Amino acid sequence: MPAGEEPAVSPSRLRVGSGEGLLEATTEKALPRPVPQAGGELDRAYLVAQAHDSILRGSKSFRAASRLFDHATRERVWLLYAWCRACDDMADGQDHGGALTETTDPQARLASIRERTALALAGKPSGDAAFDGLGLVARETGLTQAMADDVIAGFALDADGWAPRSEADLLRYCFHVAGSVGVMMAVVMGVPPGEDETLDRACDLGIAFQLANIARDVREDDAGGRCYLPAEWLADADVPPGELLKPHYRAARTVLIDRLCSLEAIYEASARHGARALPFRSRWAVLAAAGIYGAIAREAERRGAGAWDSRIVTRRRVKLGFVARSLAAAALSPLSRSITQPPMLRRELAALARGN
Repeated sequence: MPAGEEPAVSPSRLRVGSGEGLLEATTEKALPRPVPQAGGELDRAYLVAQAHDSILRGSKSFRAASRLFDHATRERVWLLYAWCRACDDMADGQDHGGALTETTDPQARLASIRERTALALAGKPSGDAAFDGLGLVARETGLTQAMADDVIAGFALDADGWAPRSEADLLRYCFHVAGSVGVMMAVVMGVPPGEDETLDRACDLGIAFQLANIARDVREDDAGGRCYLPAEWLADADVPPGELLKPHYRAARTVLIDRLCSLEAIYEASARHGARALPFRSRWAVLAAAGIYGAIAREAERRGAGAWDSRIVTRRRVKLGFVARSLAAAALSPLSRSITQPPMLRRELAALARGN
């Protein structure tokens, strides 16, 4: 991997842990010892410290971006991140990201994720600080079991060895592994759970992130035996399954990259449009993240057939540039303007996932 780059995390999954640091790390402190509370719960300071440790180990970029939030939101973002990271690691046999490992009995791992999540959301000790932290942030913000179930459904798809046939399948997967995380993140930022318009835009942002990740990580996914480009897209480009990276399909790769990045651009624009409904500091963080992830897709599109010859890396100075420009954009909070509606929205994708 390139010098200074963090280990790649699970191919296919929302990459909360990839990229270089935006800001310099501060001197780390020893974690506080857990203090049991009534009912067996651990105290808040301990859970927040554990979550902070998780984000330090798993994502320099996400930790740096979290500094744009106010103090209370920042801690809640860490708590939600720690749960996502723990679920991802349990599902793929990782430790805060890294190469995929061969896991035994993925269904048992999935059952454990579900059980610990349900315990935490019911206010009961789960035996894992990352899950207990989810219970804490849910009680503080209104996160629901249904929201968590939408995220867990993405792990279930991977456990079943699922692969998309159509564009709708691709968007369904992106909804589960990233769009649904965006919804939870919006609630953590203070969006009421029933404010559907803003939550739809938060979901669009997560989907845009995931499409950018897929555009960047086709080679890593292929090495892990996974492909997230729809089978119908491959058939349209006359690429047989499993042969996308062979030299004689290089021209076809340009068509596929353009298709994927065009879809990402639609969802990214929709998410930017919705960011104006967020508090200032949250709006700043969202616009910065949209710029950083969007840059991945735009670089993949610029490279065309060579998009997967080497890993796309967004350097620290480029990320800092997005942070600075997003500050100005957040301050201006532009009025609504016409945008292209994404092909599928949150409620359609949720209905598709539930077989409705």
